[in-house]
Amino acid sequence: MTTCAALRLDEWGIPYDSHPHDDLVLIIAELTANAVRHGHVAGRDFRLRVHAIADGGTVRVEVTDTRAERLPRRPAAHDTPDAEETGRGLLLVSRLAARWDWHPRPNGPGKTVWAEYALAEWLRLPDGF
Repeated sequence: MTTCAALRLDEWGIPYDSHPHDDLVLIIAELTANAVRHGHVAGRDFRLRVHAIADGGTVRVEVTDTRAERLPRRPAAHDTPDAEETGRGLLLVSRLAARWDWHPRPNGPGKTVWAEYALAEWLRLPDGF
């Protein structure tokens, strides 16, 4: 999944081996890994959506799963690292993303965890992405 997303980012003009590309691929990897580990329901999959916000300077990553009872801690809870093995992925996301959070899935059980990444001024996506 991250390979396809990495290719798509490059096609959008966010080149391989650039900081924005590497940061976004890491955010995608962390959120999808969390969906597999914490959001898995037998017989169901998760959904990944990566798109540019209308301003062309922000990329939004959304990962939706169907598990409603396993909710991540809100962003403020990830401000300081703790000694636990778990929770480090969202700590990393909180450091890379301009902002992130989650909301209940609107059309059924589950949740969507999302992160927005602010692109540098020199790396704005053209309209329509």
